[in-house]
Amino acid sequence: MRIRFFYFVLFALIIIPFSVVGQNDNKLVYRFNIDEEIAPPATLRTEKAMEEAKELGADIIVVHINTFGGTLDDCDKIRTMFLESKIPVYAYIDNNAASAGALISIACDSIYMHTGSSIGAATVVDQTGAVQPDKYQSYMRSLMRSTAEARGRRPDVAEAMVDPDIYVAGISDSGKVLTFTTTEAVKYGFCEAVVENVNEIMEHAGIEQYTIKEQRYTLLDKFIGFLVNPVVSGILVMLIIAGIYFELQQPGIGFPLILALSAAALYFAPLYLEGLASYWEIILFIVGIVLIFLELFVIPGFGVSGVLGIIFVVAGLVFSMIGNVGFDFSFVPSGMIANRLMIVLVAIAIALPLSIVVGKKLFESNLFGGLALNTAENTGDGFTVAGTTEQSLVGVDGVATTILRPAGKVEIKGRQYDAVAQIGYIEKGTTVTVVGYVNGSLVVNPKA
Repeated sequence: MRIRFFYFVLFALIIIPFSVVGQNDNKLVYRFNIDEEIAPPATLRTEKAMEEAKELGADIIVVHINTFGGTLDDCDKIRTMFLESKIPVYAYIDNNAASAGALISIACDSIYMHTGSSIGAATVVDQTGAVQPDKYQSYMRSLMRSTAEARGRRPDVAEAMVDPDIYVAGISDSGKVLTFTTTEAVKYGFCEAVVENVNEIMEHAGIEQYTIKEQRYTLLDKFIGFLVNPVVSGILVMLIIAGIYFELQQPGIGFPLILALSAAALYFAPLYLEGLASYWEIILFIVGIVLIFLELFVIPGFGVSGVLGIIFVVAGLVFSMIGNVGFDFSFVPSGMIANRLMIVLVAIAIALPLSIVVGKKLFESNLFGGLALNTAENTGDGFTVAGTTEQSLVGVDGVATTILRPAGKVEIKGRQYDAVAQIGYIEKGTTVTVVGYVNGSLVVNPKA
């Protein structure tokens, strides 16, 4: 009996642990793609991938890279995520890892490349392809150098991918930006091996049992990624400004205000959900709008309230696109604030003149008669509200006794009348001409 018990204990101590080891030997490999321009959507996709891999308890992350680069600030965010990851990150370069793509690849623990791929050419350029000033190149060189050092790769080679003036004996000639082919990357330590697929990466890494989990990217994620694209953000800013402008041209609440509010919701909501926009930045925008409306309808003239309102609106729109922490902007990449400010200002500069031109056409045409205040309601058509006195004032000159934005007061022949400006707004003291009568108010224009 004792002998049997002894063999049973021996079996439990030897066989069972080996069995458990065999069960736990299966590795979970989490895989996702960066196969687009490195911009806010790519950053959001990477953030979600890193979080999901951590939640699933992944053993390895494989990022499939095929990109010609993108914005420097988004590149730096992805690079930082890879460097700080507790889970080993393997880069699988399929075709191209140029510019910003080279930096995020070097930030990975291991680099594998498909036959015929390339890595390098990390000089900072603008949207037209023109090389940026040296301060941008210096920043990129420092990122490439520090990232290469962190991953045990040659920093001088990484710098040569940015600066054509850097000479690396036997590798890079001065005057040419360095780009490695797959074979060259293996030779100089910037690639572990040439592979054709993820399975070969696992084979080279010595991992026999593994399960590959692909990133879950829902339709909502794609929609949010679309909305946070800087180009789309610029279009939404244009719709906000245009909606507010057209709303100011007509009394009451109508479609333009609904358009402006909808565009504002589409602008701020995805930025807030993704952690870019904070509540105080949204409040700043709202306060700015309130100040502008107070300046237009309550406070006479155009002074401090209006100027502050414009500043607050622009600041709220700009800061919402920046990944600052509260009022701390120390971690915001160089040039990002100027870039986002330019997007907002260009959108406003396009929206305002375009709205004025389109608005003038609409108000002068009969196509949108319900929008324009230029339709006479004649007695012959069944309208009996208007008195003959007001009807007889059409063509008569008067003076604006208040600012018309668009509603206000005018004085004609010593008598005050309610009036609305047919187009735009009219300053107090301006000589006006009555062009119509509608809804109990005279319709006026500045005298030609």
